[in-house]
Amino acid sequence: MAQSSRLPVRCGIVLAGGEGKRLQPFIHRVRADSLPKQYVNFIGSRSMLEHTTHRAEKIIPSDRLFTVVKRDHLRYPEVRRQIRCRPTGTVVVQPENKETGPGLFLPLMHLYKRYPESVVVVFPSDHFILEEDLFMAYVGMACHLVECDPGRLVLLGVEPDRAEPEYGYVLPDGHGNDLERLGLRKVRAFIEKPEPHTARELILRGGLWSTMVMVFRTNILLDLSRVVAPALYRSFEQIWEAIGTCRERRVVEAAYQRMKPVNFSTGLLQPLAREHCSSLFVLPVRGLRWCDWGSGRRVVSVLRETGFLGRLHGISEDRLFKIWGGLDSEDPHYLFDAD
Repeated sequence: MAQSSRLPVRCGIVLAGGEGKRLQPFIHRVRADSLPKQYVNFIGSRSMLEHTTHRAEKIIPSDRLFTVVKRDHLRYPEVRRQIRCRPTGTVVVQPENKETGPGLFLPLMHLYKRYPESVVVVFPSDHFILEEDLFMAYVGMACHLVECDPGRLVLLGVEPDRAEPEYGYVLPDGHGNDLERLGLRKVRAFIEKPEPHTARELILRGGLWSTMVMVFRTNILLDLSRVVAPALYRSFEQIWEAIGTCRERRVVEAAYQRMKPVNFSTGLLQPLAREHCSSLFVLPVRGLRWCDWGSGRRVVSVLRETGFLGRLHGISEDRLFKIWGGLDSEDPHYLFDAD
């Protein structure tokens, strides 16, 4: 892939191409439809996607914030309404959901075509964050750390307040280094969805919840992915070459038909932690409420604790707990599962 001498600019990618299947029974009872969770307005006047883009635009211009969606999502009028207001050329439609690896790389190719030496922030679109300004101050700090040293990939990790076995964990390096005064720690390992006793042990060892909010220099991530995920890299190299040509849609369709699903955390971050640990860092995030809304239990618990429960889609608390109880009785495991 070609390199450029352009000065680095800050760009962002919002991941909105997932299905959120575990939350679908909850959403169906709340809304009586199957709208994917990132497009749902749980509280206030914005959907989770709209909250995410509004948050990201505190530090990234809207015309450099790329959103990836699944083509099938466009059948929902609410989805079309939400993406209609995005700047031209910043909504990237993928043919199907092949997990978070391709979901990130497809918009990254469009971004790389325009801003080849950019610093990129990745934002999942299904997170609840109460103290948005504080969180974005941490994101801004991570951007600055990558701008100072382009070889760094910086992930934001939240200090846990409980042992949550359905989250991914980042285990920082325990050895002291000069970067600790900046709050930055090298990554020792990534652990996805540990057993409850393992989650408790990880917290005692300083483990952090992985937010999947990360900052990197575009060309650095691509160079590393060429080594740890060569098949994925080759697929998207072909896509990059076709972007902007009459072959683009045909090449994207063919590539997606061939490629296997790749989870970004297990398929890229874990191998990077093993083979290129000197490039991976985690920035601990403290003093805020963060939650990955992957289950009805988490939605209800967080809204109850923050005082927003009565605003959930205009539903009374009595009705909400009947919905919650109905889900729990139909599938006793559901509320304790995440995506």
